Amino acid sequence: MRSALMTPSAAGFIAYGAMLVVVFGNITGNILIKAGGNVDPNRAFLFGNFGWQTFAGIAFFASSILLYAWVLRQLPLHIAQAIASLQFVGATLAASIIFGETITPEKWFGVGLILTGLFVIAWR
Repeated sequence: MRSALMTPSAAGFIAYGAMLVVVFGNITGNILIKAGGNVDPNRAFLFGNFGWQTFAGIAFFASSILLYAWVLRQLPLHIAQAIASLQFVGATLAASIIFGETITPEKWFGVGLILTGLFVIAWR
């Protein structure tokens, strides 16, 4: 199997784009599940624990898994997983921006390490 990394073809570019959609889907899934866990118990489903956002988040995760299965046929696993690490960066940003969570400087340093690691893996 020739990988998309070695042969820059239309399928390879689509695979990288699809991987970014997977990352976005996972970030969105996390945001929705967090939001669904914070709904008023009177408006929640399943014993008052989950809002509609929880189920929407699960749908985003499920869709991402299906797309990721296709991506793995196109990209080497180590490249796909390196790109997938961007979801940790996105989730940290979302926690700070959307939910107002305090992210310590040490955690931002960790985000920088993730981005540095992605650069090292992508470097030929």
